[in-house]
Amino acid sequence: MVQGEEKYAVNTTWVVRTNILPDRSVRIRVPESVPLGPANITLVITSEQKSTHEPGGTAAELAHSPVFGLWADRTDITDSTAYARELRTQAERRHRDQA
Repeated sequence: MVQGEEKYAVNTTWVVRTNILPDRSVRIRVPESVPLGPANITLVITSEQKSTHEPGGTAAELAHSPVFGLWADRTDITDSTAYARELRTQAERRHRDQA
C-alpha cells in the first residue's frame, strides 16, 4: 500500500436463486460495479423445503403470550436489551465454532 493511501472494504449483500449443479458447483455473475481482484464471499445455503413451523404471530399476540415479560422479576438483569443481545452473540459464536 502506498503511504497516504487508504484501504477500504466494499460490502454488498445479494440474494441469489440458483440450482446446485451435479458437480456441486455454482456459477455467479456479478454486476459491473463489483471491483476486480480478490474477494471474500460468504455463502449461506438454505433449503426451499416448506417449514412445518407456524409463524410466531403478530406483535399484539406476542405481547399477550406467556413469554412476554419473562425476565421482569430477574434482579440480575439490569438491561434486558443488552442481555438479549449477549445471548444472541453467544449463540452465534457457538454456531460458528461448531461449523
